[in-house]
Amino acid sequence: MLLQEMPWSKVDALSRATPVVIPVAALEQHGDHLPVFTDSMLLGEVLRRAHEAMSAKVLVTPLQWLGNSEHHLDFPGSMSASPRVYLDLLRDMVENFLFHGFNRILILNGHGGNIVPAQQAMFELRQKYRAKNDLLLASATYWLLGGEPKKVDPTLFQDQVLHACEYETSMVMRIRPDLVEDVTRLKTIDHTGGIEPAHRAWITKDRTDRGHIGSPQFATPEKGETCFRVFTQDVLRLLERMVDWDGKTWVV
Repeated sequence: MLLQEMPWSKVDALSRATPVVIPVAALEQHGDHLPVFTDSMLLGEVLRRAHEAMSAKVLVTPLQWLGNSEHHLDFPGSMSASPRVYLDLLRDMVENFLFHGFNRILILNGHGGNIVPAQQAMFELRQKYRAKNDLLLASATYWLLGGEPKKVDPTLFQDQVLHACEYETSMVMRIRPDLVEDVTRLKTIDHTGGIEPAHRAWITKDRTDRGHIGSPQFATPEKGETCFRVFTQDVLRLLERMVDWDGKTWVV
């Protein structure tokens, strides 16, 4: 069910145990070969496929395209909400549904910079509504749900999603090849280093002048289709778990 296509009365008629999916992504630079709307396009396609498979079981809100992208602002065309503003925006969107009694809410994320704010927003709301014992407040990033496209297609060069990389470039090639610039001129930008295993704060230009991290030159539409299939199945499994939750136990 798509929220934007429903009158309020049909929303009100839904069971309050219906999982609500709030998709969030970004509008930011993705190298000089992909469109700035890449994250939103890719999450939108994953969610479109998942919604087709279980549209009667979940309520999906319109995709929130503005994300926490401060680290990309050195590249023109990137747009960002500042971290604390963005965290409050996520809290407000979720709390709208809590106000109306819905108790299973998922922030489904498509941008790395949104991971920490989404987790923190849900953490703060759980503290605020601590007297309720029927809440399932979750956040998830679609490519971090356990699927491994490289095991399905061993021709993938990378073993994880990076930024404007082989994975993301392949996925854009699959759905909008007209928006992908020539990738044969690009070279691999290593994603390791810093102060591992500790986490080093960074802005994108600390790591790459072109804007990509990884190996976009190896992208193909076929690899993109593999990624979409794997990631969509991951999202479907998560949503089924939310639908099947017994409403009280810690383990979902």
